[in-house]
Amino acid sequence: MSEPVTALKNARYDAGIATISEVAPLGMITIRGDLDAPYVRKVTKKLTGVDRPEHGQCQFEGAAGVAWMSPDELLLFCPHPQVPEVLARLHAAFEDTHTTAVDVSGARAVFRVEGPHAREVLAKLAPVDLAPGQFTSGMFRRTRMGQVPAALWLREDGAFEVICFRSVAQYMFDLLSVAAQPGSEVGHFQTV
Repeated sequence: MSEPVTALKNARYDAGIATISEVAPLGMITIRGDLDAPYVRKVTKKLTGVDRPEHGQCQFEGAAGVAWMSPDELLLFCPHPQVPEVLARLHAAFEDTHTTAVDVSGARAVFRVEGPHAREVLAKLAPVDLAPGQFTSGMFRRTRMGQVPAALWLREDGAFEVICFRSVAQYMFDLLSVAAQPGSEVGHFQTV
């Protein structure tokens, strides 16, 4: 079996007002179905250690987590090497139901945006209210950044993570890097 490789081979930009870094390969599995079904709640909790998140939220316990994507879709995160085992367990739990689980790990790229101006960098690119009182830890939004669909969430450590399709990873990295150029502070948010 070959080793997973990120889209941009761990690209990093740290010469500006925020640090942009590509996240190591993550296991990502899309679950589609009735999110209120007890078997969905039970298996996602067992596999990740967290309850199914509500609308616009994500929950993590270490490297495992679940994000609410839409009324009938969750995105489950796990360490990349565990994807085959997690997928097999999901398929077993969803047998004879109208629920699907699909490995999308290789189709996505994830970037971490951190530093005192991380909110500002993202606010330049996405039509999301990122004010500290409005966008708090555990919040998750699907949106557009520049010309591409993306999702973003705020981790407990104050860093944001951005997910996009792997095919537009270079565009997203360049977009984030330009928004983080030195001297590009707008000063809208209080910095920590």
